[in-house]
Amino acid sequence: MSSTSSTSNHLEPAPRTRAGSGPRTADPAGAPDAPGGPGPAAAPRATQAPRAGRRGEGAWGWLFVSPMVIVLGLFLVLPILMALWVSLLHWDGQSNPFSGQAKFVGLDNYKALLVDDGLDRTLFATSLRNNAYYVLLTVPVQTVLALGLAIIVNQRLLRARSALRTAFFFPSVTSSIAVSTIFLFLFQGSGAVNTALSWIGVKGPNWFNDPRGVLSMLLGGLGLVDTGHPTGLLADHSFLGLSWFEWLAGPSVAMCTIILLAVWTTSGTFMLIFLAALQDIPRELEEAAAIEGVNRRQMLRYVTLPALRPVLFLVLTLGLISTWQVFDQVYVMSQGAPGNTTLTPAFLSYSSAFDDADFGQGAAIAFILLALILIMTGAQRYLMRERTPRNRRSR
Repeated sequence: MSSTSSTSNHLEPAPRTRAGSGPRTADPAGAPDAPGGPGPAAAPRATQAPRAGRRGEGAWGWLFVSPMVIVLGLFLVLPILMALWVSLLHWDGQSNPFSGQAKFVGLDNYKALLVDDGLDRTLFATSLRNNAYYVLLTVPVQTVLALGLAIIVNQRLLRARSALRTAFFFPSVTSSIAVSTIFLFLFQGSGAVNTALSWIGVKGPNWFNDPRGVLSMLLGGLGLVDTGHPTGLLADHSFLGLSWFEWLAGPSVAMCTIILLAVWTTSGTFMLIFLAALQDIPRELEEAAAIEGVNRRQMLRYVTLPALRPVLFLVLTLGLISTWQVFDQVYVMSQGAPGNTTLTPAFLSYSSAFDDADFGQGAAIAFILLALILIMTGAQRYLMRERTPRNRRSR
């Protein structure tokens, strides 16, 4: 009897305390909380101990990337700093520029290109004008053409897609020197291009010997401007030593030939970039748009292009950088002729350094070109940024 009572007393649950009368004890499973009670107690938050080896991990990380950092420092950063120092010198390339034998001229090389009147500024302004037209025509045309080719070869029902992709990409892997040499033969006065034009009754120009600007030819043909003796604002005002008429004359016929070459050889590479991006667009987006009844133009504008925004920025940036650095086609096809209408800053930098033995001015041209590319890339990034609607403040 005593054992039974002791057992029942032992199994009887302890009485619950009222809220606020003392520390709350754990309730048995399934027991409801008392009205007004604080509820179940939260588990204590475990404090995360700091990683003891965090500094060690950082040291190991720097150790693993140190070979690449050293290589980049020796072959990229250090040459840039050396070239920057050379741009402040009058150096003929024969002595050691760091031994004090070269004459330090400070910013005189930059002043001769941007401020002082003379042949140096005129040639530099001419190269900027030629390259500006080269960029304005090449980048949009090659981007639109590459996107169009990518959309064509991305069609699922298109036959021989692999053959078409190879054919469109083949000019991009061909040597630019070889392609430039072929274009020289094609666009000669009696070349294949002029022969084909003669079949339809058109007399082709002497492509690489024609310095006339295409815009001035057009305005002159319409009778709006006297190309031989321009007057008024076009002749009375100038910028960097060139009159407004010279700035607005447009690319020469010879430069247009180089533009055709650039578009033909670069569109294939950008086509592959666009093609990879098109294949990453979810099919659900296109199917949902098709269910809504959108046509192809609306599909391109509201579905495809927004999805391609990052890739479009990449293609435009690569095209902008490569077109401002054009050199090999100019070196092979014209070397600035005729009349410096195909002269570019990259070729002018090479010519100043290696032909005129003025490495300081050549380096200065290179750094001005670098600054121009950085500014235009930043402006392009700003214009193509993703704009989010601003939230209106509630009154």
